[in-house]
Amino acid sequence: MTIEQILTLVVLVSVVVALIADRMRADVIALSGAAILLVTGAVRPSEVQGAFASPAILTLASLFVIAYAMELSGLLDKAIEKAVVLCRRTGAAGLWGLIGMSGFGSAFLNNTPIVVVAAPVIRDVAKSIGLDPRRFLMPLSYVAVLGGSCTLIGTSTNLLVDDMARSSGQAPFGIFEITPVGLAMAAVGGLYLVLFTGKLVKGAPAPVGEPEGTSSRADFERHSVSHVDLTGDSLEDTRVYAEAHEFQPRMALISVAVFIGVIAVAAINLVPIAAAAFAGAVLLIVLRVISPDQAYAGLRPEILLLIAGMVVIGIAMEQTGLAAEVTQWMIGSVNGVGPLTALILLYGATLLLTELLSNATVAVLLTPVAVALAESLSVSPRPFLVTIMMAASAAFATPFGYQTNVLVYQMGGYRYMDFVKVGLPLNLLTWAVAVMAIPHYFPF
Repeated sequence: MTIEQILTLVVLVSVVVALIADRMRADVIALSGAAILLVTGAVRPSEVQGAFASPAILTLASLFVIAYAMELSGLLDKAIEKAVVLCRRTGAAGLWGLIGMSGFGSAFLNNTPIVVVAAPVIRDVAKSIGLDPRRFLMPLSYVAVLGGSCTLIGTSTNLLVDDMARSSGQAPFGIFEITPVGLAMAAVGGLYLVLFTGKLVKGAPAPVGEPEGTSSRADFERHSVSHVDLTGDSLEDTRVYAEAHEFQPRMALISVAVFIGVIAVAAINLVPIAAAAFAGAVLLIVLRVISPDQAYAGLRPEILLLIAGMVVIGIAMEQTGLAAEVTQWMIGSVNGVGPLTALILLYGATLLLTELLSNATVAVLLTPVAVALAESLSVSPRPFLVTIMMAASAAFATPFGYQTNVLVYQMGGYRYMDFVKVGLPLNLLTWAVAVMAIPHYFPF
């Protein structure tokens, strides 16, 4: 190994260890690793600049602004109010309907604000009609994750994999190209949650320090912020989502129209998603739907900087040849197996890593490996890239594997093992569905 490869490997291992130790914020860890690689010459300034200006960063930042405009309009609060009325008439079916709506919204918007707003509503309505909220809060998180896997823009992980794949010379993914696979996983996973969550989660204590009947957003805000500090994956200060906003029809109408327009023009390939989202965000400012200061407040720089930092580390792996070395080792370990077996093993490796590390870290580590593995087998890299997208978000077996899991953990009064009992079978089930659906929709 060369000096540059050794240095990149040391930085990579240090970043992974620091993320697991969780003593610092994940974005600070990623940026520190990127800074070391830049100072030591493992990456050039132009490559770092490219990471911060990547289409994934521009797309996410623009979508954050558009989503924040929709939140400020009070549209989400209004929808929740209507849902409460419906749920009180329809009982458990209404609650599952609200969870399904949250999953649908997560295919197009960041799932964290959706879960933050919906979770206290689901808890309160469940209590008011005599049902155990724990039967519904964990599925809310899981369905939001599954919903995010249904489109390219549903999660930052998908955008990051797409961005890195483009850097490797692969064709870009369409917004709905992965939807058939994501829908298959969501449908089977959702059915499992409806049938088995109540049986697997029962007999646990009520949320600590939460007397029966309390139901304020401020209460959820306290729980969610304290748990956000416990995990490097959960970067966002959820207090911004916990605020109630007065409904403003004009603001809601224009922000929704802009959002639909962005999705539409990108879906028909009129312009790239990054250009469409950026134009939409700027249009909201020009029309004075939101002010520039509000747009900046909605950017979520912690997430953007985490992704940029991890992209720099990925670039260093590519430039120094470390990714090629790791790929050769992985290829040797699966020597002689067919592409389907290799895909199954890649999904398993991704799934294991994403329970321990941030989704962005796993995407950076394994996307170059997926491309090289496919090339070594003389098959299309497309199914392997979709495998990374799906498995990197499918963190169900621990309360700290995904940020929405963290948000419902204390609110539901769950034990750690509750996530293992419900989430581990869900991991295995979605794994089986994915490895059947991916080769069907993305032939080798």
